[in-house]
Amino acid sequence: MNRPTTITLGKIGKPKLSRDGRTMVVSIPISFRRQGGRKRVVTPANVQAWAPPKPQVDNTLIKAVVRAHRWSNMLESNLFSSVRDLAKAEKINESYLCRVLRLTLLSPAITEAILNGLQPEGLELAQLLKSIPAEWDEQRALISSTARKAGSR
Repeated sequence: MNRPTTITLGKIGKPKLSRDGRTMVVSIPISFRRQGGRKRVVTPANVQAWAPPKPQVDNTLIKAVVRAHRWSNMLESNLFSSVRDLAKAEKINESYLCRVLRLTLLSPAITEAILNGLQPEGLELAQLLKSIPAEWDEQRALISSTARKAGSR
């Protein structure tokens, strides 16, 4: 029977700056265990394990982004001659349709984050339906600051 072998590397130490002042060296103790050909990384004792944040899928946001792109495609492909005609066909308020259509102007990074459930905590559809800037950097700054305010309530 194969016994697991443990290899421990590193000692806990303060970060050190290299001689040229351009590189920071951080020591993190880590253990490798070999069991049956598999390698497993084990965190040191008394240290909380790190995990990436779990996605928080917001179906309301996803539905609105998908609708915005669907409606935009319908208008661009001339299935409907105007927003008014599309609103009648969808049996929704024309003003609401126009506000949702603005979501097609969201940066690809924000759109991807929403679809993957990685949008900033506290971000809500009502915030996105307000006037959003066309510049993607400004959008990111506005959304992160709005989400921070909502999260602190």
